[in-house]
Amino acid sequence: MVEPKDYMNFTQFLLDYVDKEENKPLSSIQPRFGGHQTLEEREKSFYAQNQTIHCGFVKEPPGFSNTRFKLNEMDKRYMKSCAVVVSSCIFGSSDFLRRPTSKVISDFSKKNVCFVMFVDEQTLSNLSLEGHVPDDRGYVGLWKIVIVKDLPYADMRKTGKVPKFLSHRLFPSSRYSIWIDSKMRLNTDPMQIIEYFLWRTRSEYAISNHYDRHCVWDEVQQNKRLNKYDHTAIDKQFIFYQSDGLRKFDPLDPNTPLPSYVPEGSFIIRAHTPMSNLFSCLWFNEVDLFTSRDQLSFAYTYLKLRRMNPDRPFHLNMFKDCERRALGKLFRHRTSPS
Repeated sequence: MVEPKDYMNFTQFLLDYVDKEENKPLSSIQPRFGGHQTLEEREKSFYAQNQTIHCGFVKEPPGFSNTRFKLNEMDKRYMKSCAVVVSSCIFGSSDFLRRPTSKVISDFSKKNVCFVMFVDEQTLSNLSLEGHVPDDRGYVGLWKIVIVKDLPYADMRKTGKVPKFLSHRLFPSSRYSIWIDSKMRLNTDPMQIIEYFLWRTRSEYAISNHYDRHCVWDEVQQNKRLNKYDHTAIDKQFIFYQSDGLRKFDPLDPNTPLPSYVPEGSFIIRAHTPMSNLFSCLWFNEVDLFTSRDQLSFAYTYLKLRRMNPDRPFHLNMFKDCERRALGKLFRHRTSPS
């Protein structure tokens, strides 16, 4: 497959990242993986312009330990070499290891695509007991097993958002990335996925709609009904979003910019363009600031980015959930991450 001519002709600007805390008295702060972004900095970060943005991996001030989400140097060198990436993660032994279906993966993809599974040491130990022992190069089947130490959050769901949203930070040379949740087994060649969801639609970001809910109001109620997160924290986030203009999804409004305001985020396909990277950083920052329930922050983040940049389009392809289900076999989580 050949990338279409002029495919990367999207909105252009320079995006850099805050890499250390500055001008903060040591006695007044505790180190945070996402840094200490002020509300003023948060507001400015939504403009698609040359900027330095908070986007995880913030080094602590002198006197504190190093940046969390630690990787060994050999793994970092390998990840820097990746141009196209399929990634997933298992933290807290929340899932079984599900290997991509090798027979449907082309020889081209096996040679040119990096398949990376991030795990913590507890997960690696359990996987080894189940027979998934990495070989001398660190592989289990197509998965390159990358061990993460010093996890940034006690909430394993929130820790999982680091590789989910920040693939452009973890794989700094990559042009494309595919995120697949650990509850799914990949049954489709990754280059075919990129061709179908990005190249064919001239999109820079692709994610499916939720299989059942389309309004954030309904998603909030479902999260509270099933006790997915602390109700007070959900209310705080939701009230904040309403005060900043979030409105109910109206499927009858011809000007509604998306077919749904609730995504099914277990499959994300991205070109690493400036707008795609900015959206990923903004969405991660909402998860860092509020709850780990990323379905609650997706529509707000997208709509605010769109509202604040009316002349700088972000080409997001929200596809049908049935298409997502065709990409891989779906399983239940082994456990609910704590």
